[in-house]
Amino acid sequence: MIEIGSRARTLPAPPFAVWDSLVEPRRPGARPWLHLLADEVDPGVLAAEKPSQVVWSSLWPSRPNDQVRFALTASRDGGTLLRFTLLAADEAPDQSKTGHLRRRLNQLLFADLRFSYGQ
Repeated sequence: MIEIGSRARTLPAPPFAVWDSLVEPRRPGARPWLHLLADEVDPGVLAAEKPSQVVWSSLWPSRPNDQVRFALTASRDGGTLLRFTLLAADEAPDQSKTGHLRRRLNQLLFADLRFSYGQ
């Protein structure tokens, strides 16, 4: 696997809540946050270790072998430091596509997911 992107930011919810959101993003009763584009699909959970790790399958049918790995650690303020790492199993995409994939993960996690917690 080739790392093609990584970023860490804090979220206001504790690790167990963020882990739940990543493992079951469309859980009944949860606030919706996984708003996909037409060229994206719901990710599958390939591995999970509560409350510190989650691995998703690719969101992009055009790149079916990619993975998104998440590392969750408690932050000092009671929230979560969430790091995503985007991994390509095949050849890395060109610079434009790589930028698009990174931007989408940033939007989904550090805007949409963050706002689902009310902040």
